[in-house]
Amino acid sequence: MPGPTPIHVEGDTDLPQSVDVVVIGGGIIGCATALELAEAGQRVAICEKGGIAHEQSSRNWGWVRISRRDPREVPLMAEAIRLWRDLDSRTGRDTGYRPAGICFVCEDEATFEGYNRWKDHLLPYQMQARMLRPAEMQQMFPDANLQGVGALYTPEDGRAEPQKAAPAIAEAARDKGAHILTNCAVRCVETEGGSITGVVTERGRIACTSVVVAGGMWSNLFLGNLGIDLPSLGVVSHVLRTDPVEGGPEQAIWTTNYAMRKRDDGGYSISAGSGNTVEIVPNSFRYATRYLRALKMQHRDLHFRLSGRFFHEARRAKSWGEGDVTPFERERVFDPAPSPRMLNSLMARVGAAFPALKNATVAQTWAGCIDVTPDAIPVISAVDSVPGLHIASGFSGHGFGIGPAAGGLMADIVLGRTPRVDPHEFRFSRFTDGSRVAPQLGY
Repeated sequence: MPGPTPIHVEGDTDLPQSVDVVVIGGGIIGCATALELAEAGQRVAICEKGGIAHEQSSRNWGWVRISRRDPREVPLMAEAIRLWRDLDSRTGRDTGYRPAGICFVCEDEATFEGYNRWKDHLLPYQMQARMLRPAEMQQMFPDANLQGVGALYTPEDGRAEPQKAAPAIAEAARDKGAHILTNCAVRCVETEGGSITGVVTERGRIACTSVVVAGGMWSNLFLGNLGIDLPSLGVVSHVLRTDPVEGGPEQAIWTTNYAMRKRDDGGYSISAGSGNTVEIVPNSFRYATRYLRALKMQHRDLHFRLSGRFFHEARRAKSWGEGDVTPFERERVFDPAPSPRMLNSLMARVGAAFPALKNATVAQTWAGCIDVTPDAIPVISAVDSVPGLHIASGFSGHGFGIGPAAGGLMADIVLGRTPRVDPHEFRFSRFTDGSRVAPQLGY
């Protein structure tokens, strides 16, 4: 079954001869970057090999959360929540954003104390977070049967609709003069004297002085053709949605067994709280040593799968020229198959905890591929070796909620204006300067 269908964004028919910035990738990060740049008066073109938000930007859980974030992401996520509050009025379109709160259930006292320490990261941002004990959880969810010693509850967290958000941001960027070019893969980046001078797309050349690579799981392959190594691996998340249900919770809820949030249509998006699939591909061996620390921390939450994807990627071209048909034209959308084994037990678990969902009908199942860096935080950075080249990728499953602020920070860097948060932790050079990078627990 194909993934969710985002609101259709019609691509422009005319290719601009020249812009200031080409953004490669039409997910939420690329669209948010383009909107910020267009609002600043820049001439921008979004080049997307498929359609706007056809991959992970429409397939994610739809959570807009600061809770349980890596501490290095907290300042940027605080800015993102501020932007989400006004995003509908800013874009003139409905993104489905609701500040409904998110509850992370703790199975044991060690986790409870860890979350209790983590919430101190919010103190500089005047954002609320509090710890709940079982009696308070029962008050919040009176009809539920939640198992655990307590929970972290962050009322200012919320949700939005992935199928609406990136298309709304893209159309708002077009309102400000940006070009939206769908089914238009970028093949090569042109330079002169080492600096960016343009890109060559499958439809022709666009002159520019800056390029932002926001291609999600495809960024590693694209940058590799330029001789730039962005370490990232794909992790597949499996999701289902139900038909509308009466009496379910307004708040999003995470447990180790399931994660769920209410949708605008009254149904629920549900996934495993822990248990993503790692596709074994050639890059798995290439980057094995870089991911050892992450694997030690998270091996219980990962399921490794060897499939035909290994051979597909092994055969795929790793280098090409401007006249060649690229892998991005041969595979417009990566649509991984959801795992029935992982999804079949979800409704039973959710129904046991929430009787209102016990007989809910599953309307759709899907999977999406997350691009994960060795330290599980993104790259939002200039590439020092190629003036004018920038990367906004590697969001490691955290990109949807943080997207508006990540696009804003990327625009700050492209324009050379004062960054809204310190971008040091997101620098690309951390993978090339000998820094020891590793994930940090979200508490």
